[in-house]
Amino acid sequence: MTPRFDVIGLVASDMAAALAFYRRLGLVFPEGAEDQPHVEAGLPGGPRLAIDTEETIRSFHPGWRPGAAGSGRMSLAFLCDSPAEVDSVYEDLVGAGHHGELKPWDAVWGMRYAVVHDPDGNGVDLFAHLPGK
Repeated sequence: MTPRFDVIGLVASDMAAALAFYRRLGLVFPEGAEDQPHVEAGLPGGPRLAIDTEETIRSFHPGWRPGAAGSGRMSLAFLCDSPAEVDSVYEDLVGAGHHGELKPWDAVWGMRYAVVHDPDGNGVDLFAHLPGK
């Protein structure tokens, strides 16, 4: 048997802020999840995004310490339907107070690209294929 990729895990210092951010990107979490120590959202194709509070992680790994925000150790990428959607989602997130790491640009590899940080400093890439690429 071969292991199957199933879960992307994040650790949140503020569950409500993390859920608000990822809900703005279209992920669906159960009502009242803001008060839970562990939540999950199904992703297209079957994997799940799991978010745990720092306290949950420390409950089974007492020596765990969070990395520095914005340290670039992990990122998620969200495919948008068009280059214009990259721009509008980026502006929506930055307008809601999230850190815009890289403003939208046309990348040499044929995509419109932008990077924002979630409330815990994880990089979140927004991208769409450029017409004709």
